Amino acid sequence: MSDQVLERGEQRTLDIDPDRLLRRVAELARIGADPMTGGITREGFSAADRQGRTYLMDQARTAGLAPSVDAAGNIVVRACPGSVGGEAGERQVLMMGSHLDTVVNGGRLDGAYGVLAALEVVQTLADSGLDTACEPVAVAFANEEGALFPQPFWGSMAVAGRLDALPQEPADHHNRPLREALRRAGGDLDALGSACWPAGSIAAYLELHVEQGPVLERSGNRIGVVEAITGRTVLTLEVRGSAGHSGTSPMAGRRDAMAAAARVVLATENLATERRLCRVATVGRLDPHPNTPNTIAGAVRLTVDLRDTDVWRMTGAEQVLRRMLRSIELSTGTEIEVVAETRSDPVSADLRLRTAIEQSADALDLTHEVLPSGAGHDAQVVADLAPIAMIFVPSLGGISHVPEEDSRPEDLVAGARVLLRTALRVADGTVL
Repeated sequence: MSDQVLERGEQRTLDIDPDRLLRRVAELARIGADPMTGGITREGFSAADRQGRTYLMDQARTAGLAPSVDAAGNIVVRACPGSVGGEAGERQVLMMGSHLDTVVNGGRLDGAYGVLAALEVVQTLADSGLDTACEPVAVAFANEEGALFPQPFWGSMAVAGRLDALPQEPADHHNRPLREALRRAGGDLDALGSACWPAGSIAAYLELHVEQGPVLERSGNRIGVVEAITGRTVLTLEVRGSAGHSGTSPMAGRRDAMAAAARVVLATENLATERRLCRVATVGRLDPHPNTPNTIAGAVRLTVDLRDTDVWRMTGAEQVLRRMLRSIELSTGTEIEVVAETRSDPVSADLRLRTAIEQSADALDLTHEVLPSGAGHDAQVVADLAPIAMIFVPSLGGISHVPEEDSRPEDLVAGARVLLRTALRVADGTVL
């Protein structure tokens, strides 16, 4: 395909390489793929995740770019060697990206598409030789999903300087320490502060993503302009009871951690369905121990995910849940401890960046609409440091986090083209 495209008014501008973008999306999708289910498992800091990270860095080097890994495990791709990670450079940075890690048996586009599109934009701008007011930088944030290590948004929280909100010695769902896994990924837990970016170093952050919902597909619009990102509270709970034989232990006097965990699941659902204290509430992971058919569970670890666009509603829902947990403890004779917690407040996208996205879509004759994001993203954490905006493309069937997650190739290309043109508008220093 041509490396240029005609916009309205016959103005000839730069264009991404669609074939290269789609090839990279397909190649990355093979890493962590399950041939039986069609799903992809690249949990943050797992072996498959490291393979995906290696792929990204190899592609960047082949393109003549300079990838580096900061202490938090984030991959930062620049046009040329120089500043590393959060070190201040001569120019403010226009940061673009997302994450490479997935949920268990997830899809091929969530996060990965945004990283590869950001790489494509940085490569296109580097090849053009354009001198911009802001330095375009692509980033792959580490462990956004928190699928293995229950610290979602790990990488972006480090970049934003939220170190106090991160545990000093993080561990995965099986109590294996993060320290060594982070080292294998190129990070360093003892130097985590070096991953923080100074105030004022990032001019703006743009994140391209599949919608993960049905709005764009139903309306027929090609581009989504995100107005706000939902807030999210993730609590990892440890329910502790007493293990015992399922046949010889009388029902009276049991301290069944599984039965108590089941009540936690229903209490969580009740927050959103009956009490309507938050928009959605989910228990998405449950790990019983010893997890055998003829043994009463002695311990269960589970995650509670609360989401709403109103921070006060989220806080209220969590407070009610904690009271409900205490009631479950008393009625079941178990102990329930919150062993890990992560919070990300809802944020609004910057109006100037939203306008730039709309102008870019208009220039490409791509229909668009404004919509909220019901999923959490690294963008809402980076918002601590810089104005942020997000671009959505339609998801087929409106589904995500499953093997069937997909988008039309022409929509993936369209989204990357809008990202490039928005980046050009921002990087020349006239938008902000």
